[in-house]
Formats: sequence, structure tokens, C-alpha cells
Amino acid sequence: MALNKKKTKGGIGETIRTLIYAVLIAVVIRSVAYEPFNIPSGSMRPTLLIGDYLFVSKFSYGYSRYSLPFSLPLFQGRVFDTPPKRGDVAVFKTPTDNATDFIKRIIGLPGDRVQVRDGVVYLNGEPLQRVRVEDFLLEGRNGRVVRIPQYVETLPSGRSYRTLDEGVRSADNTRVFTVTEGHYFVMGDNRDNSADSRFAVPTGVGLVPAENLVGRAEVLFFSTNGGARWWEVWRWPSATRASRLFQSVRASEE
Repeated sequence: MALNKKKTKGGIGETIRTLIYAVLIAVVIRSVAYEPFNIPSGSMRPTLLIGDYLFVSKFSYGYSRYSLPFSLPLFQGRVFDTPPKRGDVAVFKTPTDNATDFIKRIIGLPGDRVQVRDGVVYLNGEPLQRVRVEDFLLEGRNGRVVRIPQYVETLPSGRSYRTLDEGVRSADNTRVFTVTEGHYFVMGDNRDNSADSRFAVPTGVGLVPAENLVGRAEVLFFSTNGGARWWEVWRWPSATRASRLFQSVRASEE
């Protein structure tokens, strides 16, 4: 009996140690490699939809305090810094509270001048190429399908992506924003429904400090249309957007 009891204690202890190791490994991976995020709003349609789940590479831009769990203030600035490129879809902590995760597309780099005129983005005085394509079809809660004008926007580097433009809105014409050193200008692909750098804090996010960058969005690993609760296993197949699984989030190259 004594021998069996000793083995039982050893088994429990080993299980606890294994769980601790598993948690530590998960924390390290989330801090330095990849972290999963889900999309709760439509500000990045059509690139990202509500219910998308994606992996964000934490190493793409180097590391800051916001790479760590709970944004522990262990150091300032960034280490192993690699600046983002125009067109990257990036996750960052909003300057409003330095805590909430936002995801937007990087349009302006330090030193750039960004302006929107009649819905067209001007970068350093030159308009970005914008070509109208097929409408984006958005299904409403009542099952009614809404058609939204969709465009392919192309950066000077040749990177392109799709955006939505529902018509004339207040943010379709802005002043010229000069991106200061150590900051980035971001915009949502759903141009008429995005709180981004066109709006100052607290209405929008203003210019995003480099330190607030969390990582670059890479690939979708799951997507659901919200038609099934987590416990409704029998509805999972019909609620899963199978066509979106493992899609890259990167802007296409010319």
C-alpha cells in the first residue's frame, strides 16, 4: 500500500509539472512567435470578416512591452526592430488606452504625407491607383444581401488589396497628415466604417507609435459566420466558412 501511495503522489506531481511546462511553452510561443486573434468588427472588410481567426507573427517587427503578456513594462522601445512595410495588416495596442488590440492596414510610414480626397488616398501628393471591381456582397441579419462598391487599391511598391467605399462620407476628405518619426498611419479596408488614423484620439487612433505594434497578420486558421454557438457541435460544419481557411492576409505583390 505504501508503494502504491508513493507512486500516486509521484504521478500527480508529474502531471502538475507537465501542465506548468505546457503553460510556460504556450506563453513563450505567444510572446515571441505567433499569437491567435479573432476579428470582432467589420472595419477590415473585405480582407477580414467578423468571425475570422488568424495568426499574428510577433517576431515580424521585433518586440516591445506590448509583445509580453499583460504588456509588462520590462523594457522601453523595441528590440530586434524591423520596420513594417506599407500594405502590412498589423495588430497594435490602440493609443487610446495602450491596452485594446486593433487591427488595421499600414498606409503611411514615418515622413510620409497622407491625405484622402473624394475617397482616394493620396500618398506624398500622388493618388493611389484604385480600380473598381465586382461589388462586395454583405448578408444582413435579416438575410437581405447588401451590395457594397469594392476597389483594388495599389501602393507605389505594387502591393495591392481590396477596399470598400459605400459613398460620400465625412472622412472621404481630410487634411494632410504628416507621419512623424516613430509613428505609422493606419486605415481600415472598410473605409467608411473604420476608426483609424484619420480620426484623432479618442474618436479614432491617431498616429500609431512604433512601440504599440504587436505583430503582422499572417494567415486565417478558422472562420465562422456566427451561425453556431460553441456547444452546438452539430452546427459547426454549416457555420464554418471553409473557403476562408488558411487564406493569407498579406497584400498581394505585383
